[in-house]
Amino acid sequence: MQYLEGRKYVVQGIFLAVALIFLTRLFVMQVLDGTYKLAADRNTLQRLVQIPYRGLIYDRKNQLLVQNTPVYDLMVMPREVKQLDSARFCALLQIPIEDLRASLRAAKKYSRNKLSPVVQNLTTPDLAVIQDKLMDFPGFHIQARMARAYRMDNLAHALGYVGAITPAFMEKPKYAKYHSGENIGISGLESYYEETLMGRRGVQYKMVNVRGIEKGKFRGGEFDTLSVAGQDLHLSIDAELQAYGEKLLAGRRGSIVAIDPKTGEILAFVSAPHYRPQLLTGKGSGNRYMDLLNNPDRPLFDRPLMATYPPGSVFKLVNELVALQLGVVTPGTSFECNQKLVRCTHRHEPPRNVSIAIKQSCNPYFYQVLRAAVVRGQAPNKYDDAHIGLGQWQKMVKSFGLGEKLGVDMSQEKRGLIPSPEFYDKKFFNKKENRQHRWSFRNVYSLSIGQGEIGITGLQMANVLATIANRGWYYTPHFVRGIGNGGPLPQYQQKHFTAVDTALFKHIIPGMEMVVDGNGGTGGLASLAQFGISVAGKTGTVQNAHGFDHATFAAFAPANDPKIAIAVFIENSGFGGTSAAPAAGLMIEKYLRGKVAPHRKRWEDWVMYGDFTKHLHGM
Repeated sequence: MQYLEGRKYVVQGIFLAVALIFLTRLFVMQVLDGTYKLAADRNTLQRLVQIPYRGLIYDRKNQLLVQNTPVYDLMVMPREVKQLDSARFCALLQIPIEDLRASLRAAKKYSRNKLSPVVQNLTTPDLAVIQDKLMDFPGFHIQARMARAYRMDNLAHALGYVGAITPAFMEKPKYAKYHSGENIGISGLESYYEETLMGRRGVQYKMVNVRGIEKGKFRGGEFDTLSVAGQDLHLSIDAELQAYGEKLLAGRRGSIVAIDPKTGEILAFVSAPHYRPQLLTGKGSGNRYMDLLNNPDRPLFDRPLMATYPPGSVFKLVNELVALQLGVVTPGTSFECNQKLVRCTHRHEPPRNVSIAIKQSCNPYFYQVLRAAVVRGQAPNKYDDAHIGLGQWQKMVKSFGLGEKLGVDMSQEKRGLIPSPEFYDKKFFNKKENRQHRWSFRNVYSLSIGQGEIGITGLQMANVLATIANRGWYYTPHFVRGIGNGGPLPQYQQKHFTAVDTALFKHIIPGMEMVVDGNGGTGGLASLAQFGISVAGKTGTVQNAHGFDHATFAAFAPANDPKIAIAVFIENSGFGGTSAAPAAGLMIEKYLRGKVAPHRKRWEDWVMYGDFTKHLHGM
């Protein structure tokens, strides 16, 4: 009996110990640990996410381009909505009842316990009208945030725009921290530098009564966290030069890209037609976006990054450098202007050396330059020989940053095309007979004059000229020269060298100077000799099977100490020397001199409205 009596006390002791543990744990959870109190009180708490100030954006001269302005979003918590008077609510907000119903359905689908947007981008006057009356509509809350505001009407394609995050974005793990209704960079620099510009969110917990009226901070703000503002971006863009470039291409289709060769910094980035960045912010931005999207002129299309064209005669510079590197030509090599090989577009002096050939842009000369580079007797038959030679040519050409994405700090960049032997194997494959048709140099000779299957972007062409200006190397082009108080991203501070020896570049530059300032050069309308500035450039006329030819011109200046490299494409504008060249000359003058001479202002009209040759009599 004593044994059983002892066991009874042991069991009772165990039960008491367990009960004491439970009571102690409940005391800690309910009294000492506010986390559980917070969880229990969620029905009387309001969790407010504090959106940080988005980083500002400046140009290279510290001129403010993009800032923040306060706006307000009307949000809904579906589980809190009780007996909503839809007609009265819509009358207050001045919105169609169909829009309200669609917003409520979307909010319930997203979450009954989280805030979702109903009406966004309310201004301060809008808020004053509705704020006091919202207490009659439980479940609806005002959330303040900052929206983008723009200080200039230019640079829309590079800046990109900010918009409400979509469900498709939120399904991706990298956007898991975003909530419905928040804004995110959709395109351009706003997208590429989203994490930098966004900053870090904060959270506030507030006590509210059943009518949604604030009763103060929960536990004195113990669980609140502060937001951290995003970092500012300092761009390499010259805002005045950018505005001037957009003025020059007003009413045209094309692009202008200007780069500082010594740094890879993009000075101007013009896509025409363009649009004002203000159009994609504030009330009605969705409708305005659809108007731009449906515009037949495609103003949303980012031509410097996404439009690929044959480069035309500008590409002759690259072919000449490759041939010099291979040792198949010398600076003094002479070829006959044999029009049986390929047609030459104008009469000119015999191309006795590379400088004259570049100055006159002689097509037969560069046909023979490329043939010498590709057809080198490396195989017993012409087909295998062309296959081997073109593969070596392609590898060297791609070292100029062609045929691949350069890696600019924008996400929509196209790679262009530098065709490989395998490309032509596929092109000439006969599917019907299921066999390969052999191809030789005669099938690819159009590459010698920058035509055929080759395609490059305006950014790539400007980078090629920057590479020539540097005598064989380049920095990856980029828009951001400083983040916060620091410099650009590390990848934009690394030099990239071509497969052509630096010493060989000097052989093509005299010819490029003769293009602009030589007697009879094809790019004379880009000359700035009257200001003591030597411009080295090359004209191009790009054949277009769908209409008038495209005009192109690429250059750098001053020739002996380059500070700007530029590429101009103007669609359906004819000969590059009479439309693209004067545009480039004006841009170079604007950048190097800070202004355009008054007597040259009429050239702007000639660039904007038509072929320069129609007005030569008035020079």
